[in-house]
Amino acid sequence: MAKLLDPTRINTVIFDMDGTVLYTLDDLKTATNVILRQYGYPERSLDEVRQFVGNGIRKTIERAVPADVAENQELIDLMFTDFQKYYDVHCLDETRPYDGILELMDTLKAKGYKMAIVSNKVDTAVKELNQHFFGDRVPVAIGEKPGVKKKPAPDTVFAALEELGSTKEESVYIGDSDVDLNTALNSDMPCISVLWGFRDRDFLESMGASTFAQKPEDILGLLQVK
Repeated sequence: MAKLLDPTRINTVIFDMDGTVLYTLDDLKTATNVILRQYGYPERSLDEVRQFVGNGIRKTIERAVPADVAENQELIDLMFTDFQKYYDVHCLDETRPYDGILELMDTLKAKGYKMAIVSNKVDTAVKELNQHFFGDRVPVAIGEKPGVKKKPAPDTVFAALEELGSTKEESVYIGDSDVDLNTALNSDMPCISVLWGFRDRDFLESMGASTFAQKPEDILGLLQVK
């Protein structure tokens, strides 16, 4: 179980990206289906892609292709590269911040909180999306890149904390999935699970979640921001 939240100690907020601060599902579904069509495999529905995402694009592709194809890592490598090329061009087509996220970030920034985004999305896309939607609100954004372990490993979280000049003892992790819960656990940080993302409350509770935000402004209450 992740650490209990003590809002009196928190001055740093680490956000997940997909399903937490940005609605990205339509663009992820489109990119996934473009690549599936390109290689001659059946397309997937929005709900299917919702269940596939969270562990990085390579894992999304492995889950989306037929089971006998998922073991062919050379083919998955090719599909992954083609996905990256397409998504780098189309990651802004339908993606948008969730209602209330910009206001949440503005309030946190005004109150002196430091913020970062850590994602299993490809690093170039994470940085582009962060700059496009959040600008100087969030100075640090880290995604998947070679040589760095993806979430739920704590590596990208610790890299973000180092860039911010923060410690895990003064930080909270905010995400929408079981991957995020395990990331917080592995980072020895408390976790706030949001309920507007890609997983529902029953599933999150079954994974051990205990602190929830129904809407972005609830996070201010949980952190006791006045």
